[in-house]
Amino acid sequence: MHQNVKFYTSIMFMLISASLSFAGCGNTQKHPELRVFGAMSLTDVLTEIGDQFTTKQGVRVSYNFAASSTLQRQIEKGASADVFISASPQQVAALETHEMLETGSRYDVLSNRLVLVSHKNSVLSVESVERLADATVSRIAIGQPEIVPAGTYAKEALMHLGLWEKVHPKLVFGTDVRATLAYVSAGNVDVAIVYQTDVALSKNVKILYELPAETHSPIVYPAVILKDSDRKQLAQQFITYLKTPSTTKIFEKHGFTCLTTDSAQ
Repeated sequence: MHQNVKFYTSIMFMLISASLSFAGCGNTQKHPELRVFGAMSLTDVLTEIGDQFTTKQGVRVSYNFAASSTLQRQIEKGASADVFISASPQQVAALETHEMLETGSRYDVLSNRLVLVSHKNSVLSVESVERLADATVSRIAIGQPEIVPAGTYAKEALMHLGLWEKVHPKLVFGTDVRATLAYVSAGNVDVAIVYQTDVALSKNVKILYELPAETHSPIVYPAVILKDSDRKQLAQQFITYLKTPSTTKIFEKHGFTCLTTDSAQ
């Protein structure tokens, strides 16, 4: 009997110890998490900045990258996000109309450029964008204008130049700017209109022509805080971090133009 008591006492001690051990693991401190929805063209640069932000600020950044209009629709349908960085003010304006943004939180972060690209082995020469109407160009990739800001800007440029109707039968539409780039990188189209920053992502493409800025709306990437975010302070901390000299260097390394830099940070 005495031995049985000792045996059960031992078992109970081990169970209690194990329970305390698991409880200790459960209390391990984790980095707070910030949910950022970002335009597809920002994938690489924001990932690098997010890693730096986690190291310096102790806040983990969880990203959702897609076409800006896709992200807008996800937010409208109730997706949880703290910060939204669009490739166009249009999606931000739509969310503002639905009163889904924190008042006064908008910060215009970046600008970009539109370029016409071909496969690196292409012998096609384009001295002027009007060349796209020639029979020598049979397939042109752009982002789907209704959902991809890069495609919206491309359509504006083609319409401004009087080429939209002429080239429309040749157009192949990408679901985002990276998909558009992939068409020309794989040699499935003759040329594509993409952001200048995306060209560095593929060794198989080359720039033929830079579309004049006056042919389309200014390319602006606004960052905003979502009204329903329960991490507004962290969200503001992240947006403020986007203005610092260290992030400016990262943006410029990836080919973006910063619209504002806070030298005091």
